[in-house]
Amino acid sequence: MNKYIAEFIGTFFLVLTIGCTVVGAGTGVIAPLAIGAALMVMVYAGGHISGGHYNPAVTLGILIRGKVQPTDVVPYMVAQFAGAAVAALIVSKLLRAGVAVTPISPHIGPALVAEFLFTFALVYVVLNAATAEGTSGNSFYGLAIGMTVMTGAFAVGDISGGAFNPAVALGICILGISDWNNIWIYLLANFAAGVLAAVIFQLINPLMQTTPIATEEPPYETPD
Repeated sequence: MNKYIAEFIGTFFLVLTIGCTVVGAGTGVIAPLAIGAALMVMVYAGGHISGGHYNPAVTLGILIRGKVQPTDVVPYMVAQFAGAAVAALIVSKLLRAGVAVTPISPHIGPALVAEFLFTFALVYVVLNAATAEGTSGNSFYGLAIGMTVMTGAFAVGDISGGAFNPAVALGICILGISDWNNIWIYLLANFAAGVLAAVIFQLINPLMQTTPIATEEPPYETPD
């Protein structure tokens, strides 16, 4: 249960930051910086508990990688979507209540490509920085992951909205930033990119031992 709570909290603050910086604040450099920073600090905060996915596409990629228990995948995704939805509702009904929002109007082809490319980059970075044995125990994984999202938001935010995350896609639809008719773009591109990133990771990395995060916390053992 601790892992699911951590996933809820991390996704909640990611989407809360997106909502507060995008709704009513307009475009500019602040939103990508804040969003990338929010993801970074939440990854550092919850990474040792749940792995710090905060993204169903990342969870799917890590499942293929073998670093999450299959029985945890659905609860992880439920926690992520729930965190995103609650955050979006708090922003729209309380923090930014009454603020007019104009939905983005992405062109389908460019939006699909943009979401696919930077979700691939995100999952690829997560797998290499946070799950590879060659980078095990590093202290830069949270920064690398947050910077990837920030880079994508700067690069293609005006093309697709820069979700790179199915839970974020749900959040921006609730917020009115994106039209519900466009949510399939994010779901298709994000999940497909997560799968491909995991496959490429497995191809270019040597065979490695996979040790998923345990479903139950191990008992504490006192030294003899």
